[in-house]
Amino acid sequence: MRAHIIDGKQIASQLLESIKTQVEQRLQTGKRAPCLAVILIGDDPASAIYVRNKRLACEKTGITSVAYNLPATTSQADLITLINRLNEDTETDGILVQSPLPHHIDESDILALIDPGKDVDGFHPYNIGRLAVRQPLLRSCTPYGVIKMLQASGLSLKGLDAVVVGVSNHVGRPMGLELLLAGCTVTSCHRHTKDLAAHIGRADLVVAAAGKAGLIQGEWIKPGAIVVDIGINRLPDGKITGDVDFEVASQRASHITPVPGGVGPMTVATLMENTLKALEHREQAAS
Repeated sequence: MRAHIIDGKQIASQLLESIKTQVEQRLQTGKRAPCLAVILIGDDPASAIYVRNKRLACEKTGITSVAYNLPATTSQADLITLINRLNEDTETDGILVQSPLPHHIDESDILALIDPGKDVDGFHPYNIGRLAVRQPLLRSCTPYGVIKMLQASGLSLKGLDAVVVGVSNHVGRPMGLELLLAGCTVTSCHRHTKDLAAHIGRADLVVAAAGKAGLIQGEWIKPGAIVVDIGINRLPDGKITGDVDFEVASQRASHITPVPGGVGPMTVATLMENTLKALEHREQAAS
């Protein structure tokens, strides 16, 4: 058996086209386009690529993107001042602070400072909390992007035994909450988990989000399982790979995402959708 390769690029492209249409309809009725503020601190090459992809997606959809490229020496106080100003700016609908931040800046404090209604990354404790109590508003882009990708692939998630490998605040934990919301029975695995192979071997759906190349061996995958690889790891030769041994896993799974070209494009597309939603939510609240 050879797994069906889920084309995240194609699904993301369709979502971006839908958002573009919605933005154009807004303009035709005299409303303004959504506006996303993107804050990049320092010159980390990977961060610069991520930010560039997000700005390109803004261009594709008609969303206004305002760039704040700050030096690595930017103080936490100066960053707080900027975020407070953007929180108050009625023309700014989404605020994105690209991580990782320099060591002298407390990322948790910064993310908690962003207005939850403008938290288009879906990282604010308020938005994670709403997801936890089954009242989602702005949802974490990568986990929600995974759900949208699986749904677009015609896969039913209700009743599946799902294993999430990785429990980060930005991906693993909200991924587990999203799968619970979708009707899965969810197990979260982490560095203290005993017998990871046994957990994965029972799973109908495996979501890898640990950030460790080759952590999940292909022969662990249950025949016919769905495999979603969120991991992005750069090997010494420069090649990008996921957390799953793709070649072997793809011989056992029914569906699998590639790295790159799987989840990554969905993350960016969902960010665009969140930015549009943030503006619409504020308009509804004001009416």
